[in-house]
Amino acid sequence: MRRICLAAMALLACGAVISCKGKKVEEKEVTLVMAEVNPPETIAGQMDQAFKQKVEELSGGKIKIDLQCSGILGDVDSVVSLMLKPHSTIQIHRMSAVNMASYGCLQSSLLGIPYTFGSKEAFWEFTKSKAAQEILDEPIKTMGMKGLFYGEEGFRNFFSTVKISSVKDFAGLNARGTNDAAMQGLIKAFGAISVPVNYADLYAKLQTGAISVAEQPIANYLANHFYQVAPYMILDGHTLGVMETIITMEAWNSLSEKQQGILLEAGKYASEFCQKLSASEEDRVKARLIKEGATITEVKDVRPWQAACADVVKEAASVDPALYEQILSFSQKK
Repeated sequence: MRRICLAAMALLACGAVISCKGKKVEEKEVTLVMAEVNPPETIAGQMDQAFKQKVEELSGGKIKIDLQCSGILGDVDSVVSLMLKPHSTIQIHRMSAVNMASYGCLQSSLLGIPYTFGSKEAFWEFTKSKAAQEILDEPIKTMGMKGLFYGEEGFRNFFSTVKISSVKDFAGLNARGTNDAAMQGLIKAFGAISVPVNYADLYAKLQTGAISVAEQPIANYLANHFYQVAPYMILDGHTLGVMETIITMEAWNSLSEKQQGILLEAGKYASEFCQKLSASEEDRVKARLIKEGATITEVKDVRPWQAACADVVKEAASVDPALYEQILSFSQKK
């Protein structure tokens, strides 16, 4: 009997060894560099920080996000150019959906078509849909990047060195917009002249008079001090500043399944953080801008603005009419 017990104990001990050997190796420590062109106090910057903090919390510090804001790592094109190369020193980037169209993400371009979302609530409802996931997955095929989560930095509005009160006031003015076809078409439809300007040079170009009009979400207008050189903003809300945070597939595939799950969970948290922040931030920013001396003009009837760019919308939607109809359906519910 004693021999049987000893044999059983030996088997248990052996099993313990096997169990120990079969255990998953402890997660390796990882540092992921994240680039952000906007200052940390913007909606985008604060969303990035929420993502960073949640990743580090959930991983117990095993995954660190080295977040670099204010364009320290370069402008959007410089960052993406680097991320497209093997062994990039930047792994994560927060991009505007409209900028992603320049890198073959044509479905993302649908999110930047003028006057698509009638409210922020419509956009956030859309993000829960299969169509939203389809768009978030698009960079895998076109850029070799994985979409992690959505955000929005408020509606984009025009600001200028001279007061603009209607569409007619754009005639003959030099304007800077994003490089996507919809925005370029919008500027032309309003009668302005599109002038390409690097985002990092925008303040100086407004200051020297090289351009008279540009557009950004109101929080970025404040954070980048554009109001100092272009003190007029008209709240036309031509597009919602939809954002997608992406990671290189090389970096993604180097992570364990558990680590990938942490990034996705932190992304969901950051997305929800962004939604709450954006809902309250614009009123605060508007009050601050007025205090700083900026002139804010409300658009009471957006229909003339929509009519002026109707052909632009039709052309931009032709990329994927069925998908665009799905996107529009969320605004129509509100």
